[in-house]
Amino acid sequence: MPRKIIIDTDPGQDDAVAILLALASPEELDVLGIVAVAGNVGLHHNANNARKVVELSGRLEIPVYAGCSRPMRRQLVTAEHVHGDTGLNGPDLPDPTIALQAQHGVDYLVETLMAAEPGTITLCTLGPLTNIAMALVKEPRIAERVKELVIMGGAYFEVGNITPAAEFNIYVDPEAADIVLRSGMPITILPLDVTHMMQSTPERLAAFQALGNRTGQAVYDMLSFSEGFDLQKYGWAGAPLHDPTVIAYLLQPELFEGRRCNVTIETASELTLGMTVADYWHVTDKPHNATFLRSGNAEGFYALLTERLARLP
Repeated sequence: MPRKIIIDTDPGQDDAVAILLALASPEELDVLGIVAVAGNVGLHHNANNARKVVELSGRLEIPVYAGCSRPMRRQLVTAEHVHGDTGLNGPDLPDPTIALQAQHGVDYLVETLMAAEPGTITLCTLGPLTNIAMALVKEPRIAERVKELVIMGGAYFEVGNITPAAEFNIYVDPEAADIVLRSGMPITILPLDVTHMMQSTPERLAAFQALGNRTGQAVYDMLSFSEGFDLQKYGWAGAPLHDPTVIAYLLQPELFEGRRCNVTIETASELTLGMTVADYWHVTDKPHNATFLRSGNAEGFYALLTERLARLP
């Protein structure tokens, strides 16, 4: 039986690759729906981009919802400087023909989780955690019904990419992240500590282009666009590829290593707002509320990505 998942996302280029990886893996993953959230760019673009990516995959039956257009308490911070003005600059993808669902994304999350058998739906978050936190505020009982929440977000050993202390997804809505990490859900976190190892080197990008399909070329174009900022910033051989690690973890968890520990989000400090404080060495007796992954196998990750994307149109 494929694992039922809902993807909550703010589709920039790496989100798009994560969605494509999930939609290319129907034997293992049954994507019930995709919910857009404000993050990399505004909600309108993110909902539009999610539909473009669904159409690129050929899986037109996947419903797309729009969730929250701003963080719970703060002004929206976006990342056009990385992802371009649309959030998905690079490939020339046609405007979507599939309609956005009328229901609000938060209501869809609550209704779907409350109607399903407990422990059967996994939530995959690729952006700020606003929608998940709002769903928890609206219906706290969903926490005990979620099979697992797999988050791309945060960092501990690699610290920050939007401020010196904070990773972007957590920084955009730290209050939401705080609510989610206190919810009691089974949580797994793929932080920058993992994603910085997953560098899209020229050889790895060329392998996507060499697939010869429309998807491979689109992924090549996306990542070639978004990597410019990171290559300049880090000076590495390739830019980190963040969000697809969430889907790769569901498909091949053995690619990653980490441990259970306490993870807390800083919501008050001017200096370290949005910091993910992972008690990786168990120096406190705080409850272990998440599995914090620290490293991953980049060769295996890119082999999986290339093999799956080859299946798409």
